[in-house]
Amino acid sequence: MQDSSRPIDLDEVERAVAGITEQMRASEQWGEVSTRIEALKEVDTHHFGMAILTRDGDIVAGGEADTPFSIQSISKVFSLELALEAYGDELWKRVGREPSGDPFNSIIDLERHEGHPRNPFINAGALVVIDMLVEKLGGEGEVTAVIDFVSDLVDGEGFGINEEVARSDETGGHLNRALMSLAKHFGNFRCDIDQVMDAYVHQCAIELSCRQLARVGRFLMLEGPDAASNRGDPARCRARRIMSLMMTCGQYDGSGDFAYRVGLPAKSGVGGGILAIVPNTASIAVWAPGLDANGNSLLGTLALELLTDRIEWSVFGGIRTQ
Repeated sequence: MQDSSRPIDLDEVERAVAGITEQMRASEQWGEVSTRIEALKEVDTHHFGMAILTRDGDIVAGGEADTPFSIQSISKVFSLELALEAYGDELWKRVGREPSGDPFNSIIDLERHEGHPRNPFINAGALVVIDMLVEKLGGEGEVTAVIDFVSDLVDGEGFGINEEVARSDETGGHLNRALMSLAKHFGNFRCDIDQVMDAYVHQCAIELSCRQLARVGRFLMLEGPDAASNRGDPARCRARRIMSLMMTCGQYDGSGDFAYRVGLPAKSGVGGGILAIVPNTASIAVWAPGLDANGNSLLGTLALELLTDRIEWSVFGGIRTQ
């Protein structure tokens, strides 16, 4: 990975983004949109956007970087941050920190572990996290807290919640309700299921552009000029914990392949977005709504792979031979 003490070569970043954007637009494989959410079925897969916010505050963008899209499961990163801030390590008594090895909405996995989800990024884990926030803040309070969190980080710039997407998530959410009921059966769910469901679908229906999402990601990216001096800062400790889970669990069953190809902590959403972080260097957002077999953006993943190859931003170090 690039030494964070070295200046970022902005010209190199701009060349990389321009080249990747041109390559993605010329692609003949765009993936398939999610069929799980009715409102996303008709989205045209032929879109691509990318934005990078550097630690110096520069933004480099390409393609449709200003087009809003439904962030879906990327919102789980924000609710996890709020839950860790509210509960600290008590959170891990109810949610695990291991990759699941099963589909993101597996009810068998939840039953196998007696109502304790394997990690906070599969659906069962995210729902238990939101259950804890609703217990502390109330249903509307949880939604407001996530929206306020996002609003602060986009510097008050306007964004919306797509009510059609929220309704689609709500009406098609029978499996999510089953997950909550099973967790409640095992004593690991405390609030009203409909209240938690409403909070969940509304945070997933937040719409951001790549440029906005990259700005939101800076709370994970920034460590300040002297990282060692911030080791005791609770917010920095939370960011490190969240990024570790993004690396191991953020792309569902594709997390291992993503780590191999891209080498960055990242979280995907079935709306086609991916938020990736180069610690203390850059926050990156990509959007291409066509998905691969694991439910992650096909071209978004490829774009990030090309980026970390060209700029050597992988947390595992450079791979160039010349």
